[in-house]
Amino acid sequence: MTATGTAFEVAVHAEAFLGEGPTWDPATGRLLWLDILNSRVHTYDPATGRRTLRRTEQHVGAAKPRAGGGLVLNLRDGIGLLDPDDTFRWLHREPVPGRRGNDAAVAPDGSLWAGTMRYDEAPGGGTLTRFTGDGTAETVLDDVTVSNGTGWSPDGTLMYYADTPTRRIDVFDVTADGRVAGRRPLAVIEDGAGFPDGLCVDADGCVWTALWDGGAVRRYTPAGDLDRVVPLPVPRVTACAFGGPDLTDLYVTTARVGLPAPHPLAGSLLVVPGAGRGVAPPAFAG
Repeated sequence: MTATGTAFEVAVHAEAFLGEGPTWDPATGRLLWLDILNSRVHTYDPATGRRTLRRTEQHVGAAKPRAGGGLVLNLRDGIGLLDPDDTFRWLHREPVPGRRGNDAAVAPDGSLWAGTMRYDEAPGGGTLTRFTGDGTAETVLDDVTVSNGTGWSPDGTLMYYADTPTRRIDVFDVTADGRVAGRRPLAVIEDGAGFPDGLCVDADGCVWTALWDGGAVRRYTPAGDLDRVVPLPVPRVTACAFGGPDLTDLYVTTARVGLPAPHPLAGSLLVVPGAGRGVAPPAFAG
């Protein structure tokens, strides 16, 4: 196992309350990221430093590019579509009192796997649901507490998933029709090291996970072995994703929510240049 010391840089100095969801958009060469509880979708162009900010009308747990342009949003009350001309419409609206959308990811087949959680984090109050472009919804998991990181192996045969309070990163087999089966643990985060939050999978098939209250990003091999740790100065590390023109830079979001005296970088978007090699994320087919 190796550690990279403090080989990170500040991409965007910010005070996001709950920074989350970094996603590279190959079509625009920009990174998308969020402040969930402030209902904000940010973009960052590393080539120019240009940044944009969009406010949503509800708390937003995820924002992913669509194949035809625009974004798909995992909102408090369901899945919304933002068209290239900024027109908003619901793809699937299903408000549940006390529940909101959280992390989401796009599968190799273009479907959106969107998680939910209760605001009070009640055990079993969340779900993981698969959405297709026509709005069809299929519940994959219905006994989730804080649905978080989801990602697929480069060959599409495995899916990785974290329900944060379990301290586990689980792995599933992907069936021929794009569903999942055979859930089992890939890795368990030991007591005192934090909780697995957002994750991404690199070109080697290794799983990178951000550690909430762990102040680090870790990489696990497909066999479940811990082989790399990137320590960071902020305790609430929330998610990670590869970006940049060669997909070699690891972008990391952070949070300051619940911290009485947050570190000056809490809520900023960080980057670890040359951390590895990522895989271009698919766009939502809808």
